[in-house]
Amino acid sequence: MTKEPALTGLKIVITRPRDQAVQLKQRIEQAGGVPLLFPLLDIAPVPDTRLLHDQIKRLPQFDLAIFISPNAVRYGMAEIQAAGSLPSSLKIATVGQGSARALHESGITNVIAPAERFDSEGLLALPELQDIAGWRVLIFRGDGGRELLGNTLKARGATVEYAACYQRSKPERDIGELVSAVPDAITVTSSEALGYLWQMLDKGAQAALCGIPLFVPHQRIAELARQQGWHQVVLTDSGDEGLLASLASWSNGKDGRS
Repeated sequence: MTKEPALTGLKIVITRPRDQAVQLKQRIEQAGGVPLLFPLLDIAPVPDTRLLHDQIKRLPQFDLAIFISPNAVRYGMAEIQAAGSLPSSLKIATVGQGSARALHESGITNVIAPAERFDSEGLLALPELQDIAGWRVLIFRGDGGRELLGNTLKARGATVEYAACYQRSKPERDIGELVSAVPDAITVTSSEALGYLWQMLDKGAQAALCGIPLFVPHQRIAELARQQGWHQVVLTDSGDEGLLASLASWSNGKDGRS
């Protein structure tokens, strides 16, 4: 007897930016699910690239470049490659495996990245980033964000600059579309996106959605979700694999499939 796909008939909300949701959408479809795209962030290049171009020109002066996300790799490397190439002496680091894969696809093979905890704390725990007094560090990221990484590197004696290479914005969405779709599960992969989602929810939408299982890949997002009032928060492993594995496990428990 052929085994039924793990997510057959289940409507799964994907809240990633639209151009970053393609692979997960395909994987959910392959598992028999019905992906519902409801992007909560718009990503675009920074409108004024003069500072970024100046920082890229000065890359040979830096010891370490950190790419904070796949978007930082996408937009940062596009500007770097347009200007030339990375200095051979520059060390490259990132916080997550998705960013590391994006760097590998850009031809960068020697990437410093955590193997277990995929966040600033995980990167900061690596031995390569302990004795960095006197280093100059350039952090490629979006416009704004957590300061923990930069502040900790400064406390260890490094000089830190931020290179904003993309910007995030809140798209105009109708929460009624999401409520009327009656999803079975919602996936959210950033605290900022979760914050935007919560801002959209009036009392009626909260009643309709907050009992739906919410799948998140990081403890920080899970804590925010519980504070907001989501009733079923599922903490997944990182990446699409971790998310899909948790969805499949939940689905199997939900209806007794194995």
